Amino acid sequence: MFTGLIETVGVIRHLEPTSGGVRIEVETGLGDVAPGDSIAVNGCCLTAVTVSDGRLRFECVPETLRRTTLGGLGTGAGVNLERSLRLDQRLGGHLVQGHVDRIGEVRNVADEGEGRRIAFRLEPELAPFVAEKGSIAVDGTSLTVAAVGANLFEVAFIPYTLEHTVAGAYRAGTKVNLEVDLVARYVAQLLKSREGARS
Repeated sequence: MFTGLIETVGVIRHLEPTSGGVRIEVETGLGDVAPGDSIAVNGCCLTAVTVSDGRLRFECVPETLRRTTLGGLGTGAGVNLERSLRLDQRLGGHLVQGHVDRIGEVRNVADEGEGRRIAFRLEPELAPFVAEKGSIAVDGTSLTVAAVGANLFEVAFIPYTLEHTVAGAYRAGTKVNLEVDLVARYVAQLLKSREGARS
């Protein structure tokens, strides 16, 4: 489990194809990481297979590559990194599982004061879980939904987030990992189950 508060932006230093998957080596500024630890990489929960000289190595299987943007990243790309949540930590963002629901896409980027307002494509199957002023994780970053429209949602990014996550590099067409709010998902499932029981 994660909070969606990005600790650092790592850099992909090496990619090695495996049988259907890929081995990714990321240079990080993270300390206190051991083999077997869960790390959110652009919002996707991965296991650190090896830890050496400030670099973490991850194994991405075909399922991960199909459901996330990780397979489309190249050497030198930046990635949001967050270590898993400890139970003695404050929950400053929202509960994020690291299970990507859908690959989204940046539709529009507009400067707004010192920040930016960014619109993302919203697929119909995710729409029931996205609400104005609700939470959503974009590339693992816990964000507040500023507005929801037909087939899109918008986020108002503050300068700090733009500077300390990969969001500062977002442009129209950028692919992103989306994870809807955990509570919204379970509430929607509960309501669907009740409707099914009544019919």
